[in-house]
Amino acid sequence: MRVEIWSDIACPWCYVGKARFEKALRDFPHRDDVEVVHRSFELDPGRAKDDIQPVITMLTRKYGMSAAQAEAGEDNLGAQAAAEGLDYRTRGRDHGSTFDMHRLLHFAKEQGRQEQLLDLLYRANFAEERSVFNDDERLVELAAAAGLDAAGARAVLADPQAYAAEVRADESEAAQLGASGVPFFVLDRKYGVSGAQPAEVFAQALTQAYGERAPLKIVDGGEAGGADACGPDGCAVPQR
Repeated sequence: MRVEIWSDIACPWCYVGKARFEKALRDFPHRDDVEVVHRSFELDPGRAKDDIQPVITMLTRKYGMSAAQAEAGEDNLGAQAAAEGLDYRTRGRDHGSTFDMHRLLHFAKEQGRQEQLLDLLYRANFAEERSVFNDDERLVELAAAAGLDAAGARAVLADPQAYAAEVRADESEAAQLGASGVPFFVLDRKYGVSGAQPAEVFAQALTQAYGERAPLKIVDGGEAGGADACGPDGCAVPQR
């Protein structure tokens, strides 16, 4: 069974939702049969790379809330993250374009290191002091920590077109599936779960999707019989 997760590194609920989903997956009896694929989604597509501002400022301007309301929201998010065992800086974080990070995650996916890089990017953005925005060397350091070749990561970041099509394809697919926000979880292209739901909801979705997988229907040619094939015991030998 495949679970696809659309998310953005700048999305705090994606950070929390990933932890909740993983908690449900750890307790899922068939977890070894589940393939998890991470997909790209930008909260601010098209945002300039050098357009960076404090999170509190961004919240007040984007949602029209007061600074006190924005700070209260961050405090609530910090508490939600802590409940999942995650570190979260409620003050002093900044916000910017995540396009390069998504490009780098597609590079990491090719190397089998996407999960490791995603976790490091989340932690760097939400829990560490040094910014991940408009700092290519910071991203290269995180890529190397995830087990990627530093020179390869640097080359990806230096080429604005590298993996750009893959990011846009993920975002286009999200729109086709009806995802208007993240995190967005799709199970076997049959069920969708929106938002950072409690682990119990993810557990229920995993169980339901796994239980409703349709068995493979074999087309054997009917009265004509099955065609020749090879198997563990060898191949069928044509008879004259």
